[in-house]
Amino acid sequence: MRLCDRHGCEEPGACPAPKAPNSPDRWYFCQKHAAEYNAKWDYFEGLDKAEAEARAKAERRDNSGYAEASHYGWAGSGDGSRSADEMRALDVLGLEADADFDTVKKAWRARAKEVHPDVRPGDEEAAKAFQAFQVAYEVLRQAEERRTWKG
Repeated sequence: MRLCDRHGCEEPGACPAPKAPNSPDRWYFCQKHAAEYNAKWDYFEGLDKAEAEARAKAERRDNSGYAEASHYGWAGSGDGSRSADEMRALDVLGLEADADFDTVKKAWRARAKEVHPDVRPGDEEAAKAFQAFQVAYEVLRQAEERRTWKG
């Protein structure tokens, strides 16, 4: 086991860090000293101000697709604000992720009417489907109430 390269540290040195920019030589620090070393690391060291600004601008441009995924711009209910349970409930009702609550209500009523126990008495599959639609609607109704509650 290799020890941390920081003088006097007896912790395992499992975190490699470059000794200099573009150098294959590495220090091996413990997590505490690696964090300390990286906090002071300057990726633009040795560049003049114009070069540093140009590199920073290029990195922002190249990484802009990762910074904000396109679904953040939708600004509807499909903007990532739905939980996994809500997404499963929408799948049960056969709806898209950005369906509003009125669409949910209409889909629930239409599907529930098709498999309601009064319409299909004694049909075990229809009863299970009806229960699934009920649970899905309840999940989405409660989520809508939480979203619109003004407490």
